[in-house]
Amino acid sequence: MGSEKRQAQLQSRSARADLRQGLHWRSIDPDVTLGYRKGKRGGRWLVRWYAGHKKYRQAPLGTADDQLAVGTLSYEDALRAAREKVCALRKAEFEASLEPLPTVADAIRSYVAMRDARSTQLGGRPMKSDASSNLGKHVLQSSSLAEKRLDEVTEEDLRAWRLDLSSTLKRVSRVRTASNLKAALNAAYRPYRKRLPPDFAESVRLGLSFDDEGPSFDERARENQILDDAEVRAIISTAIETDLDGDMARLVILLAATGARFSQVTRMIVGDVQFNQSRLIVPNSRKGKRRHDSYTAIRVGDDVLAALRPVCEGRSSREPLLCKWRYVQLGVNMWKRDRRGPWTSSSEMLRPWNEICEKAGVERVVPYSLRHSSIVRGIKAGLPIRLVAALHDTSVVMIERHYSRWITDGLEDLAARAIVPLVSGSCNMLPKAA
Repeated sequence: MGSEKRQAQLQSRSARADLRQGLHWRSIDPDVTLGYRKGKRGGRWLVRWYAGHKKYRQAPLGTADDQLAVGTLSYEDALRAAREKVCALRKAEFEASLEPLPTVADAIRSYVAMRDARSTQLGGRPMKSDASSNLGKHVLQSSSLAEKRLDEVTEEDLRAWRLDLSSTLKRVSRVRTASNLKAALNAAYRPYRKRLPPDFAESVRLGLSFDDEGPSFDERARENQILDDAEVRAIISTAIETDLDGDMARLVILLAATGARFSQVTRMIVGDVQFNQSRLIVPNSRKGKRRHDSYTAIRVGDDVLAALRPVCEGRSSREPLLCKWRYVQLGVNMWKRDRRGPWTSSSEMLRPWNEICEKAGVERVVPYSLRHSSIVRGIKAGLPIRLVAALHDTSVVMIERHYSRWITDGLEDLAARAIVPLVSGSCNMLPKAA
């Protein structure tokens, strides 16, 4: 069969018409042969290939175009169909020999385990990530999407799941949940990318995108979360007056002075306070794909340095800068101070924060408002947007998306400062209109 002398002439209708009835072969490569089975009223195409272990397999392809040109296969069509058939079957056999592709639920569990381990490492105690709760509730427990294998997931499946969230969650919660699902699917895609559809990543991106919903007010910094300087001072003053240990007060001062996130300032060490340079070295966030730690130097005033000096003197430069008391329970409503340790979760500051804001007369704001206010303060001061973004460990795109109103106001003020008198003398000298 492999000899050139035994190769049947199958390329044209006239050549096939001269063949006797029966089975004829023409090699495609050393292991694959195109077959033509001629009957009384035309023929049919088939393909045969070597399957290993001295075994051959074959499969039908379709009717030859001996009599009709529509709905049949020419020689070139049959060659193409034979290659595709053998490649598809070989791929299926190879994948069948491998471990099954994971389901969406498997991908989520692996991702949640990774996120929980990272939260535990950062917090110094067993902790659950937000992905554990929102993906567990909105995908694992209440969606048929969870049981699908990754290669079965389509853009339409993801879009339908995303639209189902709209009836139960606000947009900001939907975006957070969808972002966690996207991260879980992308993490699972990397090790299985050769076995998944080539457009899998694009389907995930488009299926979980909120662009079709249009812009939302939730995407911008809420106006009632932008505090003026007097309100920030009132919050800090109240924190100092009510916090006997000073731990909460120093946390609030750092958040207000740097505009950093809770997770950033709580990772600062004593050596990050540089009194001689009047600046703080703030660790950048661990968001995104950063492979190494990086830092941002932020200049602060003498008042901030004075507030931090008592917790820096006499301590090692490698110790955590901000600490708080830990308590042990002795009985019903009975607690005792146990030891001091670093802050581990932003939830630890919520109760004292709400009490401080209530006493300061600033209600319905969250600790993140100090970051919003710091960014707007820099914009109003006329700082370049790129500098504001760098000082707050974010991007220009995010600044423009969330704080566009204040950018416009700030640029208008800058433009007003550039106005100079252009007309000398009195404008009353101009003649009146005819």
